[in-house]
Amino acid sequence: MVFVTPASQTTVLVVDDEPLVRDVVARYLQREGFRTLVAGDGDTARQLIEAEEPGLVVLDVMMPGVDGLTLCRWIRERSDTPVILLTALGEEADRIVGLELGADDYVTKPFSPRELAVRAKTVLRRTGVVPKAGLTITFGDVLLDVDKRAVTKGDDDVRLTVREFDLLVFLATNPGKVFSRSHLLARVWGDEFSLDAATVTVHVRRLREKVEADPSVPKHLETVWGVGYRFVP
Repeated sequence: MVFVTPASQTTVLVVDDEPLVRDVVARYLQREGFRTLVAGDGDTARQLIEAEEPGLVVLDVMMPGVDGLTLCRWIRERSDTPVILLTALGEEADRIVGLELGADDYVTKPFSPRELAVRAKTVLRRTGVVPKAGLTITFGDVLLDVDKRAVTKGDDDVRLTVREFDLLVFLATNPGKVFSRSHLLARVWGDEFSLDAATVTVHVRRLREKVEADPSVPKHLETVWGVGYRFVP
């Protein structure tokens, strides 16, 4: 089922096996200015992603057949489309695994549609985190092109999720400064209080795996024990 609104609007795909959840979320996102698609299972979601290329996927973790984590992995293997996971209260393991797979955010059920709309806008927002166009940053053999939202390591392209890129840009444009996890949640995610601080830990770990020469001994994304993280050029 497709809710048709002007094509210029950002398209959000809502994937949940509960019809009521799909309907409420989709209608609220429409009121907030989004174009929405809905799917009740993983196979339908895959077809819509391939055909429509949505700008954001809101994805329930617990679904029969192809579950949300499997679908998240599939999305991340083929694109950097932002993903927000819907998880049940207490499913911390699923949230951590989802972040490890490349999800950009998560919302815990039960949730308010308004909160989800705010999360969607925050995930899609580029201003306030990415500095002026034309800026490039080089560290080690890594080149960070802010304008193109592109990262290369040596001769290889590095694929980062939206959140990974924004976090790397924020740290790299504030070299030497130490930021707590709560500070990073507030500045990069736009949410200091409702997200678990482990969200930052997972994203830093994934960034190290992608840009550090030796992720186990990071030279650029340093941990300042008991405080937070800092970027060393």
